[in-house]
Amino acid sequence: MRVGWDGVVTADTVTDVFEEHRSVLLGVAYRMLGRVADAEDVVQDAWLRWSGGDRSAVREPRAYLVRVTTRLAVDRLRRIKARGETYVGPWLPEPYVTDFGDTVPDTAERAVLADSVSLAVLVVLESLSPLERAVFVLREAFGCPYAEIAAMLDRGEPAVRRLAGRARRHVEERRPRYDVDPALRRDLTERFLAAASGGDMAALMELLAPDVRLVGDSGGKSRAPLRVLESADHVGRFLLGVARKEAQDLTVHVLELNAGPALLVLSGGRPDSVVQLGIADGRVQAVYVIRNPDKLRSLPAVP
Repeated sequence: MRVGWDGVVTADTVTDVFEEHRSVLLGVAYRMLGRVADAEDVVQDAWLRWSGGDRSAVREPRAYLVRVTTRLAVDRLRRIKARGETYVGPWLPEPYVTDFGDTVPDTAERAVLADSVSLAVLVVLESLSPLERAVFVLREAFGCPYAEIAAMLDRGEPAVRRLAGRARRHVEERRPRYDVDPALRRDLTERFLAAASGGDMAALMELLAPDVRLVGDSGGKSRAPLRVLESADHVGRFLLGVARKEAQDLTVHVLELNAGPALLVLSGGRPDSVVQLGIADGRVQAVYVIRNPDKLRSLPAVP
């Protein structure tokens, strides 16, 4: 831990140490919860414990802060599940702005982090228990040793290994296999936008896989399908119908969300919806549409 010239941990140093690890803590909390606002609340609680607690015995601030954040996220996830709230229509994670920049220079490590924050994987993680989710996130996304995870969760290492194996099998069985190549995803996203906004059904059908699925998340607070749409014909007609009715009032920007290109749709300059594609074998296998206004508040303003 960095200290002042006289060996005293100053307030500025306490803040600097926390800010140095904030992005990692937010990444852990978001992958645990799938909600940006909840993740930010957890990180704020971790800050309060860090700034107001006894740090004299802390030798590894990063490990300590990740441990605190993980436990807070597990507790919050348990409360969410205990409430048993009924969600109106399909549920999707809250879109999360991702830009790893130069903080993750290794290509393989970048791919792992990107995969762990994708919409498709987060949907699967939602079905894990809080402990399984914590172990999976810490092990698969951040590469934490089993012994370290066991200490974070107050569990024995054999139990943590069993949780990890169970979670990994569950995710491998259920997550779709989408292409993660950024250039391909960007190209198909832009072609998809051109076809949909231009009302070109033929071009759209060339992009959509025959068994494509459209998942719309409105939370009952805006207009979106309350059931998953299936087949290229149904999805294509729905998209063109929306474009014909509302295109004159909308503007669209391409930005990176959940480690991939996404369409941010603005109405009157305010976020109206987010559209992201699941792509495999050069075609669109899934269309994710997020229209719940509560999930769009954290998105950046786009001129």
